[in-house]
Amino acid sequence: MPLKFKVKSKDEVPAELQSLYVERDGAWVLDAEGAVEKTKLEEFRTNNVALIKERDELKERFAGIDPDEVRKLAEDKRKLEEAQQLKAGEIEKVFEGRVRTLKAEFDKQLAGVTSERNALNARLTAIQIDQAVVTEATKRGLRPTAIPDITARARNTFRLVNGVPQALEADGQTVRVGKDGVTPLSLAEWIEGQVSDAPHLFESNAGGGAAGNGSGGAGKGTGKNPFRKETWNLTEQMKLTKSDPALAARLKAAA
Repeated sequence: MPLKFKVKSKDEVPAELQSLYVERDGAWVLDAEGAVEKTKLEEFRTNNVALIKERDELKERFAGIDPDEVRKLAEDKRKLEEAQQLKAGEIEKVFEGRVRTLKAEFDKQLAGVTSERNALNARLTAIQIDQAVVTEATKRGLRPTAIPDITARARNTFRLVNGVPQALEADGQTVRVGKDGVTPLSLAEWIEGQVSDAPHLFESNAGGGAAGNGSGGAGKGTGKNPFRKETWNLTEQMKLTKSDPALAARLKAAA
């Protein structure tokens, strides 16, 4: 049976294969480098075909047309109309026409500058949030390979407010509070939550209290890691995965 790339619940995955999946954005996905969800791939292909078709239609429609020549003809037409209006004494119409042309050009340039500014601000915000998250998460043992994952999660939660990352609810307006129900959720507290919710992003001792022999406290005091080669035990793996998924993930990473 082929492995599914993404499932809603880990219960949909056979117990012996559950170690191959990680939780991401509320679902369980196959932890494989380069794997892409089938629906995303099909969407990309569909969009690509549509773009190619649109490009070919535009090429056919404007075949043989020189854009520079079209602009020159339009300018000659405008000058001719102005000359006729001046000859008829319609100076105000000529003036109004020139003002409209200048305003349209100004608005076009302003829109371009505004768009570029907004894009730069968005990029700067993302960089500042990324840096703050990575700095804080590194203190808790963030794996280097998990940086793209942790920053993507953070961007869905934090916005830059007065130069400081601020956690917001899904509406993008309401401030998210911490465990005490009063104080705004800090970056450090959010990272603590990620250590529990997504332990695969951190080194095995990120949660604290890991056993010194690398077992991570396996077996509730047995000192054996069922995921290690020398103490491999599928039955214990299944029990631990069911009773304490976070610990099972840390043990698997430590193995």
